[in-house]
Amino acid sequence: MPKNPRTFAVKHLDALIAAVAGFFVVNLYMRYAGIGISPDSIMYMSTARNLNTHHTLHFFGDKPIVAFPVFFPIFLAIIQFITQTDPLILGPALDGILFAVLIFLAGVIMEGFTYPTKLYKWLALAAIAISPSLLEVYTKLWSETLFIVFTLVFFILYKNYLKSYNISALLWLGAVTALACDTRYAAITLVGTGGMLMLFDGNLKPRKKTGHILLFGTISISLLVANIIRNSLVTHTGTGPRYKSLTSLTQNMHYIGTVFCDWFTLTEKQYGWAVIITALLIVGFITVFLYNAFINKARFGSYENIIITFFIAYGLFMLLWATINRFETLNNRLLSPLFIPFLLGCTYWLAIVFKSKAIKYRLPLIAISACIALLFIYREYQTDYQRYDDEGEYGVPGYTDDSWNKSPLVAELKKPDLFKPGYPIYNNLCEGFYFFTGKGSEYIPNIDSARQVQKFYAQKRFYIIYFDQFPDKALFTLKQVEEKRPLKPIFVCPDGGIYEYDETEK
Repeated sequence: MPKNPRTFAVKHLDALIAAVAGFFVVNLYMRYAGIGISPDSIMYMSTARNLNTHHTLHFFGDKPIVAFPVFFPIFLAIIQFITQTDPLILGPALDGILFAVLIFLAGVIMEGFTYPTKLYKWLALAAIAISPSLLEVYTKLWSETLFIVFTLVFFILYKNYLKSYNISALLWLGAVTALACDTRYAAITLVGTGGMLMLFDGNLKPRKKTGHILLFGTISISLLVANIIRNSLVTHTGTGPRYKSLTSLTQNMHYIGTVFCDWFTLTEKQYGWAVIITALLIVGFITVFLYNAFINKARFGSYENIIITFFIAYGLFMLLWATINRFETLNNRLLSPLFIPFLLGCTYWLAIVFKSKAIKYRLPLIAISACIALLFIYREYQTDYQRYDDEGEYGVPGYTDDSWNKSPLVAELKKPDLFKPGYPIYNNLCEGFYFFTGKGSEYIPNIDSARQVQKFYAQKRFYIIYFDQFPDKALFTLKQVEEKRPLKPIFVCPDGGIYEYDETEK
C-alpha cells in the first residue's frame, strides 16, 4: 500500500480518469445484449454455478473441468456468492471493473518508467483505453480478463522485489504468479519471466540467486501442480486431451504476425510481411534484453526491461506450443496478454525523447512523435467505431447476440416440457444447448471414436438437436445418423432442428 494514499491518488489521477473512461467504453459495447458469451465462457460460467449450488468443480453435464485451470471459475463463483448475482448478469460490470483496474495499473507502471513523462503516459493510456485488441477481450466472459490484470500486478510486484530482494516481496510475487498459473495455463510464462530476470540479475549473488529462483518457482507452480494432480485423479489427463499440432513454425509465425499487423493498425495488405514482423519483434526484444543484461545494467531492473522479458517469454511460448500442440489458430484473444507489453515495449523510447533536454532537435521530434501517436489512436478509434456500428444493432458476437436471440430454434428449445424425461439428448453444440436450456447433453459421436459410436447406437431412444450454423466435420451428420436410425422431426427451421428416435415407434 502507498504510504500516503492522497499523494498517490493525485499522482495517478490521470490513470484513474482513463480507468473510469475505460469502464464506460467497455460497457458501451455490451449495453444492447450484455456480455459476449463463447463456448469457453459457458464452461467457466456453468462451473461457477455448480460450485455455488453443488460445491463441485464440474461444468454443465456434471463433468469435471480439466481443459481449463480452475481459478477463474472459482473467482466467478466467489463474486456470484458475494453479490448473489449470476455471472451472466454481472458480466458487464465485472469486465468493466477489471478493464478499469488494468488501465490504472498500466498508468502506475508508466509512472515508474526510467523517464516518466505525462505526455507519453496520456497518449499510451488513451491507446490502451480504446484498444480494439483489449476491447474484444473485455467484452467477453473470458479468463484473459483476469489473467492480463495478474500480469500487470506481476510487473509491479517484481519491481518492488528489486528494491530490497527480501523474502516477503518474493513470497507476494510467487503468490500472485501462482494465482495467474491457475487462471491460464499459459501463465507458466510468468514463472519463466521471473526466472530469466533473476538468472541474469547481476545484483544477486549466486547462492542467493539459486535460492530465490527455487523458492519463487516452487511457490509459483504450486497451484498449477495441484490442479494438474486433481485433473489426473478425476479424468486421468493432466490438462485434458491434447493432439499433435497441424501447423508449422512458419505458419504460426505468420498467424502471430497478422495479429501484430492489426495491433500496428495496418491493413490486411501488409499480412504478407507477417512472418518478418514476428521475427523482427522477437529478435529486437531479445537484443534489448541482452543489452540491458550485459551492457546497460542500470536499466536491467526497470519496468521497461521487465515488460520486454515477459514479451519474449510469452511470445516464444505461444509460438512453440502452437507448433507442438493443436488448439485454435493463434489469434488476438490468445495473444492479448502481449498487447500492453507490445505497446510499451515498442514505444517507451518516446518517453526518453519527451523527457531528455539533451537530445538535438527535441521539440520537432516531440511534435512528430505526438502526431504519429495521435494518428495511431485515431486509427484505433476508427476500428472501434466500425465494430460498434456493427455490434450496436445485434450485440457482442456470441450466444447473446441477435443471431441467437431471434433464432426460432432457440425459442423452441426454451419451451418448458419440450423433452420427454429419460431420453438422452445429443447435439453438435453442447455449450450452446446448455446456455439456452440449462440442461446437460452429449455430443453426437465422433466419427473416429468407436466407443462413442457403439454407445450412441446402443440407445433405444434419444433426441438430437442439430444446429445447422455449426457443422463439425469430426462428428456424424444428421444424414449419416438417419442411415441407421429413422429420426422423427419434432421442429425444423433454417437454423436447425429437433429430432426424436424411439425404437418402439419403428
